[in-house]
Amino acid sequence: MWVRDHLDGLWSDEDFVAWYPRDGRPGLSPAQLATVSVLQFLLNLSDRQAAEAVRCRIDFKYALDLDLDDPGFHHSVLTDFRDRLAEDDRADRLLGLALERMKAAGLVRERGRQRTDSTNVLAAVRDLTRLELITEAIRATLEELAREDPSVLDALVDEQWAKRYGRPVRLVSQPSRPVGRLKDAGQDAFALLTLLRGRARGRHAEGLRQIFLQNFVPDSRGAVRPRSDDDGFPPGRLRIVPPTISRPAGDAGATNDGPAT
Repeated sequence: MWVRDHLDGLWSDEDFVAWYPRDGRPGLSPAQLATVSVLQFLLNLSDRQAAEAVRCRIDFKYALDLDLDDPGFHHSVLTDFRDRLAEDDRADRLLGLALERMKAAGLVRERGRQRTDSTNVLAAVRDLTRLELITEAIRATLEELAREDPSVLDALVDEQWAKRYGRPVRLVSQPSRPVGRLKDAGQDAFALLTLLRGRARGRHAEGLRQIFLQNFVPDSRGAVRPRSDDDGFPPGRLRIVPPTISRPAGDAGATNDGPAT
């Protein structure tokens, strides 16, 4: 709110003109999406939680200069926007631009030290979103198997699995061990998919397989680690988002082909 009062926002849509084709259809405001990305990092929110905050929280609407009845956007938009941020050194230049404007407005002390490395910001937000996604995918697959062939789960599911996946995932704003939990969930997904190898897979099990391949890398010994930038990610528009979350009404055009004009 302080930044909004003094600067009318950290960025304007004109700062993002080079990121989008000139003939793209008008989409969501990239300046607003960039601000949401910052708030995500500060509050430890997944993409889904951030999109929900935009729809429901007055402080988010104030920071983004939105009307109180603004419906917001679908959370999958943030994945595609993060892909654009990660290209070249766009995110670092963007943070540098915001820092210059905050200094000029007297919001940052002279001779102070500010971090402008965007890598940790993007990685933290992405890992939290991936943790929510893989946990929900495992839960949906377990429920599918419990309906269709519960005997398959006897060799794998125990009390700890029931605690981790017995209810829909809802991450708190300050989740403990998000990186370690992401690795553990990936290992659980690998064990579940190994159990299903050679069997006919249902819709949720096939979704889990694709989500696993998009977000984790197993080695020859069966150890699993989260996929990194060096391994590569599929484009945001091709990644799977949580299957239990539906797109809000009127949001069919939220693919953000071009900046708002």
